[in-house]
Amino acid sequence: MHLRRLWLTDFRGYETAEVTFDEGLTAVLGPNGHGKSNLLEAIAYLATLGSFRGAPNEALIRMGAERAIVRAEGEREGRSLLLEAEIVRNGRNRAQINRQPLRRARDLLGALRVTVFSPDDLVLVKGSPGDRRTYLDDTLVALHPRYDQARTDLDKVLRQRGALLKQAGGRLTPEVELTLDVFDAKLTTAGEYLAGARRTLVEELGPVLEQAYRDLAGTSASVTITYDPPWMATGLAEALAASRRDDLRRGVSTVGPHRDELEIVLDGMPARTHASQGEQRSLALALRLAAHEVVTRRTETPPVLLLDDVFSELDVGRSAALLASLPAGQTVLSTATDLPAGAVPGRSLQVSNGRVSTGG
Repeated sequence: MHLRRLWLTDFRGYETAEVTFDEGLTAVLGPNGHGKSNLLEAIAYLATLGSFRGAPNEALIRMGAERAIVRAEGEREGRSLLLEAEIVRNGRNRAQINRQPLRRARDLLGALRVTVFSPDDLVLVKGSPGDRRTYLDDTLVALHPRYDQARTDLDKVLRQRGALLKQAGGRLTPEVELTLDVFDAKLTTAGEYLAGARRTLVEELGPVLEQAYRDLAGTSASVTITYDPPWMATGLAEALAASRRDDLRRGVSTVGPHRDELEIVLDGMPARTHASQGEQRSLALALRLAAHEVVTRRTETPPVLLLDDVFSELDVGRSAALLASLPAGQTVLSTATDLPAGAVPGRSLQVSNGRVSTGG
């Protein structure tokens, strides 16, 4: 799919906005703090129903407004597609496809796919294990919306189990034991399903990631990623049974996919602790490129690339390497500085104080 037009009403700092995109590269230019990233955030919202900057939905609604509307028109497989989402401050969010209301807003997932590059991507390498789990799970959701339900199911049973463990206060009464048995069975089903999908994805990502890193860094370095939780050797049910006493004592679930790590190794050493800042940034970009390639292969449609001020964090060499490594398809690039050499947009937009004008 490629986007043709985007409309915003009361989204972030925009009272209203209408933007038209090039089928190739569109550049969004303007000073920091004037709303460039908000345009990319709005596009991504239609793909993920969330902010790639980690903001809650309420923060996406313009101050003083009760709701925000994000609407995009595009084309997929030769057919026009109109996507609409309404974000409500104190109510239920809604979505439509081609003017047809969806029973649940999450049914919008899969209609549009995006790959987002941002300066915050460094957390994929040097951040917490949760950042890397989110990367895997977001990629799975881009592959198929069913993984969003799987993630929701896992989060729900973990909350229920966690609440029970806290209420139990370290005591394993017959009632607590019976309820834990029920929650552990649900956690095993949801956890093993999601973990299995993660492992399959990592196996597919591995060689693509290594090649992407070599292209960006200009080296023949070895890069490996591994997702191999210890509990998978025996199964989650057995691991939960073995950890039950400890879980009761600590009041938390200590075993499961919510604790797993994606190991990233560069030339035989953990990238999180041993790679340089430049190597880590190249790895983070390579992770995004690898996910983009896998999603493109599986869905046979390249996601829309959103480059949110990423070149401000890269030197000239890495900027050129990233531009050379970008796959074919539609790209929307935002920058507060001059466009990097090699970026030739088909359309340029100028953003100033929440207003968008055509810059070329």
